[in-house]
Amino acid sequence: MATAKRPAVRKVSGKDSRLAKAGVSGYNKPKKTPNHPTKSHVVVAKEGDQVKTIRFGQQGVSGSPEGSARNEAFKARHAKNIAKGKMSAAYWANKVKW
Repeated sequence: MATAKRPAVRKVSGKDSRLAKAGVSGYNKPKKTPNHPTKSHVVVAKEGDQVKTIRFGQQGVSGSPEGSARNEAFKARHAKNIAKGKMSAAYWANKVKW
């Protein structure tokens, strides 16, 4: 009586290396990067099987209150890129900084 062999199952040890390298606690969880020379935040974005490290936001610049002219101008200027979803820097800048 022949027994069928099971395919080898590869175990993933710990977290994705991109999470550790970026210093974030999980996927789609942005973190401030005060020591980065140009970008203020980093996130390891995941949508389906696609994973991407995204740095966003100008260092030293803060967003404006909701409804201000500066806030509305940012959202209008970057509307196409914000609509692209989690895999774009504009989406994360809009969500975190603005």
